[in-house]
Amino acid sequence: MSRLSLSLLALCWGTSAVCSAEPVLVQGAGIEVSTRDVQAEVLRMAPEARKSVLGRPESLTQMGTNLYMRRALAAEAERQNLLADPLVAAAVQVARDRVLAEAYLASLEAASKPADAALDAQAMSQYKANPKQFTVPEQVRARHVLVGKGPDARATAEKLLAQLQGGVDFAALAQEHSADTGSASKGGDLGYFPRGRMVPPFDEAVFALQNIGDISGLVESEFGFHIIQLQGKREAGLLPFDEVREGLRRDILAKQAAATRLRAQNKVMESVRTDKAAAEAFAATQR
Repeated sequence: MSRLSLSLLALCWGTSAVCSAEPVLVQGAGIEVSTRDVQAEVLRMAPEARKSVLGRPESLTQMGTNLYMRRALAAEAERQNLLADPLVAAAVQVARDRVLAEAYLASLEAASKPADAALDAQAMSQYKANPKQFTVPEQVRARHVLVGKGPDARATAEKLLAQLQGGVDFAALAQEHSADTGSASKGGDLGYFPRGRMVPPFDEAVFALQNIGDISGLVESEFGFHIIQLQGKREAGLLPFDEVREGLRRDILAKQAAATRLRAQNKVMESVRTDKAAAEAFAATQR
């Protein structure tokens, strides 16, 4: 969900007639929690975690139940007129200001975002202007199967090597047997990397492989026994633009968003006035 969604949710919050069709997940005692409420709550999470939460019914139910409890307690606080407490009222105001300020800044970001063609042109300009930034040393791409340490580790690794030499699919075997959980789910794929990135025995073995598809013998390192398959070679030189395009686009957007926010913040601060005497007097009462 994008930052713009925050401003849309804020608008939706104040226009129930437009958003009344939202499915209700949890309800009781005159209180309802809708999918819109859950979407608003998910905005507090890291972007990469949002989809997994919204796509799992059990997570939606748990989050909806938590929101229901919070809303029910808030309703009880209102019935007891706790908003009359100046500190409570001030805290509510601070929370409201925070949400609306973020919504406003997000709307400015969205409005200032360049079109795709312009963004690509900026990315290409940076790519051409900074060739050293995108120059890489010799690299290889490889898969591996890792058999961890143990009394039977070598025997297990030898059996797996025999299967691979007999034509068993390397990616499938790595996914099933590799102790390197970070790469096993990707069929053992480690992507491209230069010399010196891996532990020395691995590094020496993988750069000694000559042809795409070649498989090493057993390579012992501090982690156990590796079986390595060469997937690709890349000579030292300039990375293709297509490989760095998305990273450049993200950097440009992040810098432009930060600049947009800073301009907005500076603008509202142009007329700010501070009362040093009031601050000093209050601080004195808290000592």
